[in-house]
Parts: sequence; structure tokens; C-alpha cells
Amino acid sequence: MTYIKTNIPQPGIVSLLFYKAPTGRALSTLAHTLLHGPSTLTSGERELIASYVSYLNNCEFCHLSHSAAANEHLADNGKAVQCIIENVDTAPVSAKMKALLKIAGKVQLSGREVTEEHIEAARKAGATDEEIHDTVLIAAAFCMYNRYVDGLKTALPESNDEYKDMGKRLATKGYKYAPGIILWLVRRIMRKNPMKLRERGVDWK
Repeated sequence: MTYIKTNIPQPGIVSLLFYKAPTGRALSTLAHTLLHGPSTLTSGERELIASYVSYLNNCEFCHLSHSAAANEHLADNGKAVQCIIENVDTAPVSAKMKALLKIAGKVQLSGREVTEEHIEAARKAGATDEEIHDTVLIAAAFCMYNRYVDGLKTALPESNDEYKDMGKRLATKGYKYAPGIILWLVRRIMRKNPMKLRERGVDWK
């Protein structure tokens, strides 16, 4: 149960996004833009960055949900995610992604940990200025999302099996916020029968 009463029986950040629509809409739009918007990095590559930073921040919900999304995009049964966690240098990703992931890892510690050497290494591996920009912004944003989720102690799914379906929805639909009428209907159903939403798999994605 969250530290605050959201009255939204959904796991992770979902309960917080529904709880306060103005911030929920802004955060959803940001996530969708970062992970599905225009970029020369694929959505799968961007999900890897989100998953890796969330892992470093020990945010279980964000790490597992974005790992599931990355797995769907990459269709590799989770190999890339697992190998990145074990050792970025030997992971089955491009040299460019290895350099960008290292930058993301530095951002997770502090923006000041990123040095000119990290940036030059990424450039030598083929990363453009836009890709470096997107990496730093995704890493910084997910530090915020991670702290938002864990700072209010959001609930985890009842089973880790739920992450696979969550990943499919994130990979195909992205992170767009639900229209106002949908939110109204969701809240109405929640007040009457919260379990109905879980049975239907309704969430913000």
C-alpha cells in the first residue's frame, strides 16, 4: 500500500498517475516522448537505458516493467537486459549502446560524473549529439520516476508474470495518458468494484 491514500488499486506508478491527473498527464507525456518519440535510438534501445538506470536505482517496478518492454522490442527473451546488468562491456549490444549505457550509469550517480572522456568515447563509437542528449535525459528522467515510485512506496504486481503483459502494452501502445472520460469511468469502476479493473487489465498504458 502506498504511503498516501490514492484509492487506485493499481501497481507501481499507475496508481500515482491516476491519483493526480495534471502531473500524471505531464509525466506520461514525457515518458512517451522519451521512449516512443522521434529519436535515432530505437524504442528498444531507449527502454534498455530506462531499465538499466532503474536497476541501478534499485527500483523494482520500473526495472522489471521497462525490462519487459525492452524484451518485447528486441525479441531476445531478455538476453540483452540480463547481460547489461551483469557486465555492460560484454553485453550483446553495439559499441555505441555500451558507451551510452555507461553515460546513463554516470548520470544515475550524478550529472557531474559524466566527463568529456565519456562523451568522446560515445562519439567515437558512433553516437550523435542527439543520441547523447537523449541518453542523458532518459537517465535523468528515470531517476525521477524511480524516486517517485519508491518514495511513495507504490505496490508491486501480485505476480511477476504480470510484467510480460505490461511490457507488451508498453511496447505497442506506449505511455500516452488516458482521455478524461476514460479516467472518469476508471475511477467510477474502482469505487464500485476495484477488482474488475485488474481482471480486465486496465491501466494507464
